[in-house]
Amino acid sequence: MAAVSPARKAAFNILLAVERGASHSDDLLRTHAIDALSSADRNLATTLVLGVLRSQLRLDQRIRRHLSKPNARLDTEVRIALRLGAFQLLHLDRIPAHAAIDESVEIAQQSGHHFASKMVNAVLRKIAASKTSAQDAAERGDADLQSYPPWMVERWTRFYGIDAARAICAHGQRQPRLSLRIADAAAEAELNSAGIDLASGELLTAARIVLSGDLAATPALQQGRARIQDEGSQLIAELAAGIATTLVQDKKRILDTCAAPGGKTLILAERLPHAQIIACESSEPRLAALKERLSPFANRIECRLADSTTLTEEAAFDLVLADVPCSGTGTLGRNPEIRHRLQPEDLPRQAERQRAILTSALKAARPGGRVVYSTCSLEPEENQQVVAAILAATPDARIVPVENILASMAGAGILTPNGAQALGACLTAEGFLQLLPGSTATDGFFVAVIERLS
Repeated sequence: MAAVSPARKAAFNILLAVERGASHSDDLLRTHAIDALSSADRNLATTLVLGVLRSQLRLDQRIRRHLSKPNARLDTEVRIALRLGAFQLLHLDRIPAHAAIDESVEIAQQSGHHFASKMVNAVLRKIAASKTSAQDAAERGDADLQSYPPWMVERWTRFYGIDAARAICAHGQRQPRLSLRIADAAAEAELNSAGIDLASGELLTAARIVLSGDLAATPALQQGRARIQDEGSQLIAELAAGIATTLVQDKKRILDTCAAPGGKTLILAERLPHAQIIACESSEPRLAALKERLSPFANRIECRLADSTTLTEEAAFDLVLADVPCSGTGTLGRNPEIRHRLQPEDLPRQAERQRAILTSALKAARPGGRVVYSTCSLEPEENQQVVAAILAATPDARIVPVENILASMAGAGILTPNGAQALGACLTAEGFLQLLPGSTATDGFFVAVIERLS
């Protein structure tokens, strides 16, 4: 009987947790248990998890084709074992078919599904025997579009055009590049000496891109002197910091309404050494993790347990960052399971909370203060429509064109020349910034800047 390799066992456990809604794959792939694997096993586990989630719709279609009862309801563990095996057979040329099949059968057996393991064996052998069919070739032609729910593709096509929709889908099917924020030149030199090959950021002069090397094993990452953070996420914090530097107050007060996990808050603290920052989080466990991560700046950052829809301080802050919870459709390459969880009716519920946060953020800003509203969503309900609704209800607020802020950032050397040009193409007619996956190599983000007038 085949043993289950550490990589496949880890991938199965993560996929099971994701299926049960326990967490996001991106978080589960960064745990101590995954870091403890060998580099080869860690890479294979990551490939399996993200590959299965990205291809899940097409894998399930292929699996059903070979079931004796195509509409039969499968137990969760059996379904995941089948997906793991099918993905390896169809997408990983270097994995021997017998290894993919035998270990998937063993996973089903170890999960307590001894009878179903025979079905797993039979289905995977049929897939292996038929994987070069003409139907496969036809399906591969539209593989990217077929890997998303049709309602998502239809929306993106309607809002952004078919070419942009294809680019969004293609971007979400690729492994996101690994972007870093590095504390200083010494940390960068340490990474270089450890064999980590780095390149300059596409958008930001302070960002670095990991080209090769085992980053997880480096003390710089383990100790927080190098932080994994998408370059688009870094850009949000850089925009907020750039706005703050233009305000006249010497000792600025900044509010981060939805601060966890803290990557943007750290950039604000680094860029604005004289600012006092309040970082809010509504979850006690996430607040504890936030405090630990922000501890190097404990003298300047107050971490506060607070619901950002009902902030108590009014007209108190020079700058408010409202990087709000959202559907996350801009991060489908990094969190591919979102495409399977999200439903169209979820968007109005998200928008209701986002409007409440933005209303609260504007009240917290002083007259002349500014609010940065951002999401990692591609959906207008969470972006332009939220801002429009709040502006309609708040006569003493106005849009500050993001173009003006980008120009000052470019002049200060914060943006790369190519980044300034690329971001210029992402500006909207309303004065917002909309990063679409595929138009840049980042996750998708939306940014609006609002000034409170009185």
